[in-house]
Amino acid sequence: MKFIANINVMPLKALLDPQGKAVTGSMKNLGLAEIENVRIGKHITLEIEADTENAAKAKVDEACKKLLCNQIMEGYDFKLSAI
Repeated sequence: MKFIANINVMPLKALLDPQGKAVTGSMKNLGLAEIENVRIGKHITLEIEADTENAAKAKVDEACKKLLCNQIMEGYDFKLSAI
């Protein structure tokens, strides 16, 4: 079976997000002061071939832990769907 994974990698809430802080400041300059606490991360999609959904989840989790996410500074979550 083929699956698609939509992965979101975000800075940990306990850590400063310099990009998010800069964008938050710019929102005020653009007259959008109601928007605050912007956090900027990355979105990754990938396709995976696996026998079962659980096997696909395990492979995506492994890819996130080994390559896609720096777990010292970032957290991740993902949604998997069959295609």
